[in-house]
Amino acid sequence: MGKKQKVEAITPMDQDFAQWYTDVISKTELVDYSPVKGFMVIRPYGYAIWENIQKEYDKKFKETGHKNMYFPLLIPESLLKKEAEHVEGFAPEVAWVTHGGDKELGERLCIRPTSETIICSMYSKWLNTYRQLPYLYNQWCSVVRWEKTTRPFLRTSEFLWQEGHTLHETYDEAQAETMQMLDIYKTVAEEYLAIPMVVGKKSEKEKFAGAYATYTMEALMHDGQALQSGTSHNLGQHFTKAFDITYLDRDNNQAYPYHTSWGISTRLIGALIMVHGDDNGLVMPPKIAPTQLVVIPIAQHKEGVLDKAWEIFNELKDDVRAEIDDADGYSPGWKFNQWEMKGVPIRLEIGPKDIENNQCVLARRDNGEKIQVSLDNLKEEVEKLLEEIQQNIFDKALKMREEKTSVAISMDEFKEKLAANPGFIKANWCGSRECEDKIKEETGATLRCVPFEQEKIGDGSCVCCGEKSEEMAYFARAY
Repeated sequence: MGKKQKVEAITPMDQDFAQWYTDVISKTELVDYSPVKGFMVIRPYGYAIWENIQKEYDKKFKETGHKNMYFPLLIPESLLKKEAEHVEGFAPEVAWVTHGGDKELGERLCIRPTSETIICSMYSKWLNTYRQLPYLYNQWCSVVRWEKTTRPFLRTSEFLWQEGHTLHETYDEAQAETMQMLDIYKTVAEEYLAIPMVVGKKSEKEKFAGAYATYTMEALMHDGQALQSGTSHNLGQHFTKAFDITYLDRDNNQAYPYHTSWGISTRLIGALIMVHGDDNGLVMPPKIAPTQLVVIPIAQHKEGVLDKAWEIFNELKDDVRAEIDDADGYSPGWKFNQWEMKGVPIRLEIGPKDIENNQCVLARRDNGEKIQVSLDNLKEEVEKLLEEIQQNIFDKALKMREEKTSVAISMDEFKEKLAANPGFIKANWCGSRECEDKIKEETGATLRCVPFEQEKIGDGSCVCCGEKSEEMAYFARAY
């Protein structure tokens, strides 16, 4: 594979959003393209973001009683075929292993596109009695789905994710688990990644293959396209019956448990970039930023400047994810641009005049504002500023989403508003697959979800067919 051209400057996002995205991930060294088409190399800065996301979610999973496990990467074809609807949903994307060394295998093995089948085969072996329930297990791993068109983080043939798989005695318990995990997804996305989410139920057409019901959180990107950012599925007894997972219930009868699965992936990093980024690069919410503050000495060859910069760094590093850039041969302006591009929330500048005045300058990445702060209460000021920045980044994202959300009561209005202001369209929907398909065919917008928070729109008739509608849905073009 030939060497990629070095990106000299970031393309403005409103000029070419796709190119802007590619430029940003290349210049900030989040990822690189591997020799295998569609497979990405996540570089240290990109992986550090994933580790921070993973840490927050993993903590919440464990607080709610879930334990981590690990299941094999390879799944026998016979297992994959046990649940017909499921295999049909994934068949076009499956990668197959046909040889072990130079010998052809007796049975093809698929590289997991998701792990329901291999996990269910083990659950059927382990579960005997209701006393063992609920099973609250999760795994962090990678999956492979052979994609035709790929874009780093958003859609790659291999990606990192977590998949939780739980078993419960009753449908109601499984439903409570499904909703609990969706709520955890939304909470971390909003409180840590500063991304406002719309949550709701997927249509029958869009639900997970083999699920009784699928629930989703949907984010809106700067270009007005939606991104499915996490899903939680109530799988009912589809898989437990297909895989003969039975247990002795409280009445001493054989019963099938109820099953859930739920997942988020490195696609959240794509959301982080496209929701918060600007023409200068990334804008990282402090709670998830690998580096929250960078110390940049000004005129560092002058006496005492470097010593003071290191003193400040050492004072802050235990409370804040801090770095110091004392590299020789680069101007402060060059360093400012580099760290700004990486989205570091606070840049701390310290020079000879600042030292004289017992102060430093704090520059905010989110709005460019610069403030002078006394070195006597620096730690408190930095912590307060990080909180302000986190909130401001969320508020900006919410304002952007609200500005890019329209309401339509007819197909003509739907098309006009989507063309004039790409984003979410809130419209009534009668619930039919025909109307859902027609809307997609005529506008390119898919039904993202039927939100839990319903609103009355117009006289309540379906935007497509005019029939009475019970539900308002969110539509958008999507990644």
